[in-house]
Amino acid sequence: MTNWLVYLPAALAFAAVSFGTLFVVFLWEWARAVAKHRRVMARLDPDRLDETQPGANLFRTGAAETGFAGLIARVPFIATLSLRLKQAGLKLSPFSFLVLMLGMGTGMGLAVWLGTGSILLAVPAAILAALVPELVLRSRRLRRLRRFEEQFPEAIDLLGRAIRAGHPLSAGIRMVADEAPEPAASEFRQVFEEQRFGLPFDDALLGLADRNDLVDVRIFATAVLIQREVGGNLAEILDKIAQTVRARFTIQRQLRVYTAQGRLSGYVLAALPIVLALVIFALDSDYASMLINEQAGRYMVMIALVAQIIGFLWIRKIVDIEI
Repeated sequence: MTNWLVYLPAALAFAAVSFGTLFVVFLWEWARAVAKHRRVMARLDPDRLDETQPGANLFRTGAAETGFAGLIARVPFIATLSLRLKQAGLKLSPFSFLVLMLGMGTGMGLAVWLGTGSILLAVPAAILAALVPELVLRSRRLRRLRRFEEQFPEAIDLLGRAIRAGHPLSAGIRMVADEAPEPAASEFRQVFEEQRFGLPFDDALLGLADRNDLVDVRIFATAVLIQREVGGNLAEILDKIAQTVRARFTIQRQLRVYTAQGRLSGYVLAALPIVLALVIFALDSDYASMLINEQAGRYMVMIALVAQIIGFLWIRKIVDIEI
């Protein structure tokens, strides 16, 4: 019981920093929502409308962030972060995401420092904890992009059928937005709403390609834009694009089968040291406790964890073949 009380200040410090970080993030998001609502109501106020430029401020990029947040948003990494948050389907602002990273890193670093008294262990622990939101963001972004990529051929087929039935391209996009599953529906709905409210159709379509950084989407956007300029059978072009995307999916699935052994080896090599350490602790806790009680043992555990993470990511990079 006494041993657990030693780590109580560390746990309390981590909890305090974590809850404080969440409070700051929620407060910031609430303030952003209120400010956005006020800006929208001000633009819709008849007494404030500028009739000389009726739609000048409708699609201003960067108008949502002002002051300190706007200054942060101009940093290249933060600008990319904003796009990746949209691609992941998260409604957090870049500032809130950075606060989460800073809060988790500070909380974990403080907890490890109070628990072990070693600053050399606290710094790597803080860095690893700060990277957790980035890993979650990357995972959610990849999952959403993969779902969209799988749904994209069906959305193209639906758009081609609408065009064959005599509907204009904008009406076909509206049908995809209404009938396709998520996230394809929300992406095409944004294209339809943007061109409906005055944004040029070319810009709205290019926005779809920017939000979904996929080769198939860029081919689709390029083909549609070229067809709008030079003419041609758009329905037949869309059929060819859908066939190409499906053929690429077939090759990707074959590659996943061929690389299954490599991926399984990576999982086994990543889990084996952890399972072996638990078995040793269960069989002889006094012998294994040296890794925790001794300072040199703690350093060895930290180095081993870092090496394990690097090796696992390296194996994943090797077996991840792009088509």
